[in-house]
Amino acid sequence: MSATSIRTPGVTGAGPARRRPRRIGTIALYVALAALALIYVYPFVVQVATSFKTDADAAADPLSLLANPFTTAAYRRLFLSSDYPLWFANSVVVTLLVTAGRVFVNSLAGYALARIRFRGRGLVFAGVVAVMAVPGVVLLIPKFLVLKELGIYNTYAALVLPLVADAAGVFIMKNYFESIPASVEEAARIDGAGTFRLWWSIVLPMAVPALVTITILAFQGSWNELSHFIVASQDPSLVTLTKGVAQLTSGQLGSGTQYPLKLGAAALMTIPVAVLFFIFQRRIMDTSTGAVKG
Repeated sequence: MSATSIRTPGVTGAGPARRRPRRIGTIALYVALAALALIYVYPFVVQVATSFKTDADAAADPLSLLANPFTTAAYRRLFLSSDYPLWFANSVVVTLLVTAGRVFVNSLAGYALARIRFRGRGLVFAGVVAVMAVPGVVLLIPKFLVLKELGIYNTYAALVLPLVADAAGVFIMKNYFESIPASVEEAARIDGAGTFRLWWSIVLPMAVPALVTITILAFQGSWNELSHFIVASQDPSLVTLTKGVAQLTSGQLGSGTQYPLKLGAAALMTIPVAVLFFIFQRRIMDTSTGAVKG
């Protein structure tokens, strides 16, 4: 009895004492994460703030977050005195076509590798994986030669077609289709559904998380693509945003630093990808969770 009465105060008193270091550690972790987030976001905030400065103000105090004076001259110059609207329109057209093409081709190829038994299937999949290990810069000259031989150089087809197929997307879709039980297709197969019908009506609706992931990756990749567009076209009417902004940094619209002009163009360029990511952020997390559970 006495022993119990002695131990009890010690046990109850140890609880708060043990929780205190844990709370301190949690607070310290959140402070560290907040500091890292601030460091990560700060350059983007500086970019946006600088785009509303004058050239002189930006050169005198480039890291300041306050524009003195505040002006939208850089954006007016972008839209009224440059080809920025044309670059933006070209990027929108190319990105939408590439995204739609990648979702269709990658899902179709992934389903073929996951479900259809054909000779050399393992070798084909090994080739897909091998392509993922090849640096993109190695393929630039072969891409240029192929486009010239096909006679589509300096066309929208040259900008779009080489980007439609994506080895990483095929890999993701194949693995996801393999996680879907083949038994869900048996009833439709008995009713006479063909392979394409099974893919389109039965399996594809079940692969929405993977399709969302492929869509985001395709949109982001094609929107930010630069090296391929450099070798695919030299026509000024086919310049995309990445290529146009790169030309701005080399002083296309005049001499001087032109920090507001360059940073304003770059800030506008990041908006579509950021909006897409925030809209589908929950879907991305759901996909990751499902992959871990699988």
